[in-house]
Amino acid sequence: MKTRNLLISCALTLSFSYGFGQDTALFFEKTNAFFGQYVKEGKVDYAQIHSNPKKLNEILELAQTISVTKNNSKTFQAFWINAYNLCVIKGVVDHYPINSPLDVQGFFDTKTYSIGNMDRTLNEIENNLLRANFPNEPRFHFALVCAGLGCPPIIDKAYLPKTLEAQLQEQTELSLNNPHFVRIKGNKAELSQIFEWYSGDFTKNGKSFIDFVNMYRTKKIDPTSKVVFYPYDWSLNKME
Repeated sequence: MKTRNLLISCALTLSFSYGFGQDTALFFEKTNAFFGQYVKEGKVDYAQIHSNPKKLNEILELAQTISVTKNNSKTFQAFWINAYNLCVIKGVVDHYPINSPLDVQGFFDTKTYSIGNMDRTLNEIENNLLRANFPNEPRFHFALVCAGLGCPPIIDKAYLPKTLEAQLQEQTELSLNNPHFVRIKGNKAELSQIFEWYSGDFTKNGKSFIDFVNMYRTKKIDPTSKVVFYPYDWSLNKME
């Protein structure tokens, strides 16, 4: 009897793991195809998605019951980065046409999405699931896209566990070498308000903002430059 129960338990575990793997793989596959179709040069075709939201809704429906654990850190991070970006698009599409995500009251801290077996806000995904669980990973800020033009641009593919490290590195380097994102004017280094809002993420272990930025820049900033923060552009990152 004990042997039989053990075999049943093992079979159920394998079945669950196989099903979980299938669901996760399908989520990444569909998400990759979705971004490839509706994202171009950092802009989102909200109008087209609004006219036919079927693919977006299918992905989010699939994500409702997917469970990922932080023990499998790359899968966990990739899943929640994609989930965040998809939910941002869903939030815009549900109220489209709008000129900014801030046109929707509670866009980031009140509106919830059923993802991973629980209702969550965008702020909860960013702060409780990603930043809190991986406090030494500031590159999230260059992958999570808030639908504003002030954000680093959204990419036209999904973040995947096997490519996540390279993707985070690439997006951080692209952002911090972009003269529109890091603006050098004389002895001033003008940085996005992302650095101001999340200052602790960029200044760990005694680092300055410029120390962090220079880790990813080809042309280094003079360490004596004065850091200022330019106003965030909340205009919608929509495809024209």
